[in-house]
Amino acid sequence: MSYTFIDQAMPANKKSLKQPYAMTPKYITIHNTSNSAPAKNEVSYMQGNNAQTGFHVAIDEAYVIKCADFNRNTWHAGDGTYGTGNRQSIGIEICRSTGSLDLFKKAEQNCAEYVAKLLKEYGWDISRVKRHKDWSGKYCPHKTMDLGWQRFLDMVKAELDKLMGKPTVKPTVETSSAFKVGNYNNYVTTTDDLNVRSARNAG
Repeated sequence: MSYTFIDQAMPANKKSLKQPYAMTPKYITIHNTSNSAPAKNEVSYMQGNNAQTGFHVAIDEAYVIKCADFNRNTWHAGDGTYGTGNRQSIGIEICRSTGSLDLFKKAEQNCAEYVAKLLKEYGWDISRVKRHKDWSGKYCPHKTMDLGWQRFLDMVKAELDKLMGKPTVKPTVETSSAFKVGNYNNYVTTTDDLNVRSARNAG
């Protein structure tokens, strides 16, 4: 594990504002923060302000910070009061999505490892991992999508396979026992006039 996990509970006086409803999570929603701040700053700002919006986890190159209860919703998906994203998914913010690409890629890798851990714990497969865009159409997680959404899902799947003890699948290399005509030290000759005997030689 290449990150430090911190459980920083939502302040009691903010729970009714930022996570008002009971939730049985069914999905994990990935976001990018669209700024260069570290996870500790993101969590401090979210928990300290009086806006309804929030998230469950912030991740950077060093930390995974859980900052809201997974059995309560947060307003992160932009799909309304009764939207599946808002009411049935764990919102995860990948930090550092502007600025240093190296820091962002490390944050993304930590996110892949942590999401795989959650998938294993809940008994879910990769189909439970969604984008903010899937719920509301917003172009988020912007940097992750710019670099390739399927690439990120493949990262999560690789980490999940490790946790499940599955062997790493290598690309299949097709082989054939057939020889190439004309590439056998000149001992192969082709002809359109091939005579085949119908019986063995006499005697």
